[in-house]
Amino acid sequence: MFENKERTAISDLGEFGLIKHLTTNFKIQHETSVKGVGDDAAVLNFKDQLLVSTDLLLEGIHFDLAYVPLMHLGYKAVQVNLSDIYAMNGIATQITVSIGISSKFPLEAVEEIYKGIELACNKFNIDLIGGDTSSSKQGLVISVTSIGHAAAEDVCYRNGAEEGDLICVSGDLGGAYVGLQILEREKQIFLENPQLQPDLEGKDYIIERQLKPEGRRDIVDLLAQMKIKPTSMIDVSDGLASEILHICTQSEKGCTLYEEKIPIDPMTYETARELGLDPTVCALNGGEDYELLFTIKQSDYTKLKNDVDISIIGHITDKNSGCNMISKSNISHEIKAQGWNAFKG
Repeated sequence: MFENKERTAISDLGEFGLIKHLTTNFKIQHETSVKGVGDDAAVLNFKDQLLVSTDLLLEGIHFDLAYVPLMHLGYKAVQVNLSDIYAMNGIATQITVSIGISSKFPLEAVEEIYKGIELACNKFNIDLIGGDTSSSKQGLVISVTSIGHAAAEDVCYRNGAEEGDLICVSGDLGGAYVGLQILEREKQIFLENPQLQPDLEGKDYIIERQLKPEGRRDIVDLLAQMKIKPTSMIDVSDGLASEILHICTQSEKGCTLYEEKIPIDPMTYETARELGLDPTVCALNGGEDYELLFTIKQSDYTKLKNDVDISIIGHITDKNSGCNMISKSNISHEIKAQGWNAFKG
């Protein structure tokens, strides 16, 4: 880790000096990474199909530095990108990271971001193999490209769901959104009275769901161990409703979800109620949970029916039946996506 204790201007190092300084602790772990940081391009060698995904995070749009610690931001920037590889039923192995930094950030702040990146790389066995740095007049910008692989027969797409398939989701939903509402509430209280300290006691789980999400590599491994090949898969970044509609649209199918089957953590449920929110709506439209939503053949049901971290929440229907959710009061509601839209003002 870095040892600078004082405020250091990034200009003191220059672009190449900055890259060398920030990446010096990153080690190559994969045989597929022939050459990482330090040349004009990285060199990779894969036998499987190559999976590539890119995400862009913008200050003021995707994160608020009023309550997002820089180390958490670095960690999350990597995690949300790895999640896309896992959503293809693949294994992520490399990332590139590019950042745009405004003059308000000293070197020590950028080091904090890279500490988070390094933590994520070490935890999920990822090689940092390149990227870029630039000055920015619009605040902090982070772009991560993740690279992974899977055998051709193992890759999962969104368009493979078939009528009768079971709809499954990992973990629990809505926590990240409710955690964000708590953080936004405490920010407003602080702005009105800077003498007050944030009241986050007892909300650790949902705050962490927002600030430090975890890509579900373990679910990919679990499905492989169970010898289950999902018929379709997507990660829950924009809310359950949005994601199931993506699967149904691309598979040209309908679906039926059951509200009572949607997994919601008790802390998420209780906090949503405290805030005057409907917990189910938070799960459907909140987003940023980064769980895996997938469909399986009914014949695979017995393989995972006892797994406590996977919930079966519905089934795929024919296209003409539409996409519906059966409420706890047994009323059918059309599913509509109202989750995150990157182009909303």
